[in-house]
Amino acid sequence: MRLKNKTALITGGNSGIGLATAKAFIAEGARVAITGRNQATLDAALAALGANAIALQADATDIAATEQAVASAVKAFGGLDILFANAGIPGSTPLGGSKLEVFEQILRTNITGVFFTVQAAAPYLNDGASIILNGSVMSQLGSPGSSAYAASKAGVRGMSRVLAAELAPRGIRVNVVSPGATRTPIWNGAAPTPEAMTQLEKRLAGIIPLGRLGEAEEIAKTVLFLASDDASNVSGAELFVDGGSNGSPVGGPVFRG
Repeated sequence: MRLKNKTALITGGNSGIGLATAKAFIAEGARVAITGRNQATLDAALAALGANAIALQADATDIAATEQAVASAVKAFGGLDILFANAGIPGSTPLGGSKLEVFEQILRTNITGVFFTVQAAAPYLNDGASIILNGSVMSQLGSPGSSAYAASKAGVRGMSRVLAAELAPRGIRVNVVSPGATRTPIWNGAAPTPEAMTQLEKRLAGIIPLGRLGEAEEIAKTVLFLASDDASNVSGAELFVDGGSNGSPVGGPVFRG
């Protein structure tokens, strides 16, 4: 078991990639604390995760709540070996049609919240710990209407490299996992019905070289690798799990003759 006797904190662990990662960590022997904003989904996630998990209500933009969640996890576990700063939100911010509060909320959640999550956890991380930040292929693609989201995820990449340097003396590794389009609840706003989701998936699959959306479990497996000793010499890296979207942006089915 790759994470036997390890402890982990996952923000946004009550659904999607965070929940899939919590399940993967527990299957590999870890004890896991998850955070989330919604108590009902936290309760459901905890029921699915079992006795080796605890659930803590905290909004990633509420620094005091984040600090309290970290303290509660440390009280339960005695220290942390893994931090997956996963909590984030999507949002459309087209040029000429964006509101300041929407733009700032995306940045506050996806970059400011991530930094202060790491800052809150850092004193309690065991030497040799692993930090994984959730990025996105959107930081690379130049997708119209996504300025705030893309900027926030590009910021995660840049920040991860600074953190990797700052924490290197303690042997703490810092890396980024950057998903492409993945089947998670993040799409609920853009595709609120099953029919709309089917159409959205078809559109997205056409521009992904492997021709399909990713699954949350596929991201979780990459996070598991970065969290484990299998990645003991990997730090300051960004791993794309995107069906080839970043490396081969014109390799999708719609571009083929």
